[in-house]
Amino acid sequence: MAHPPLLIVAHGSRDSRSAATVRALADVVRTRSDAPDVRVAFLDLSAPSVGDALAGLHAEGHRHVVAVPLLLGHAYHARVDLPALVDEVTARLPRLSVTVSDVLGPDPLLEDVALDRLTGAGATLSDPHLGVVLAAVGSSHEAANDVVTRIARGWDGRHPARVTAAFASAARPDVPAAIAKLRARGARRFAVASWFFAPGLLPDRIADLAAESAPDAVVAAPLGTDPRVAAVVLDRYADTLTGAARTA
Repeated sequence: MAHPPLLIVAHGSRDSRSAATVRALADVVRTRSDAPDVRVAFLDLSAPSVGDALAGLHAEGHRHVVAVPLLLGHAYHARVDLPALVDEVTARLPRLSVTVSDVLGPDPLLEDVALDRLTGAGATLSDPHLGVVLAAVGSSHEAANDVVTRIARGWDGRHPARVTAAFASAARPDVPAAIAKLRARGARRFAVASWFFAPGLLPDRIADLAAESAPDAVVAAPLGTDPRVAAVVLDRYADTLTGAARTA
């Protein structure tokens, strides 16, 4: 039997660059020889919604869909929002089965992409006077923030540059506080690594705050459409199918 469709589920944004990046990433996933039918949906602010995308797949005759959350941690959207949306749709369409994969992050491949984006922006991780801020969205769920903090500590231990985490919302430290912390540790030059998938309002806010606190700071691009991100999407899809087969 053909593999079920893969529904990439992203957060959504009022910034059109975000949805455009998600759709471009889906195109990269489709270029892989082992790719299934790939679709895109959004939790909020962008179209199509998760409900509309699942209803559309059901109308096409699909009875099983694997949803892969384009999320970097187990925060509210992964733990509550997406499962509730799936439950609502499958209650209306009882013949539709939706399996939700694990989130994409953390993953060593994604860390590699973030580091490559950082060095591509001009940061030199061998510079002991460089302070790096690993910037993420932030969550009221402390465990999700701890993941980002652990990644920053791992980078800090592997490179001469000093590294610390910062968050755009809902958690501390924010970017100015992180830069002040790095400056107190001896950093004289600064860079911001992006723990975001796509450009948007929050990454822009982080860049603005970094420029206010350290005008010469370099700011890395989000993970974007790198083929390694597509590979992680397909890994989560494949892991989900394997898990479903074991429990069948």
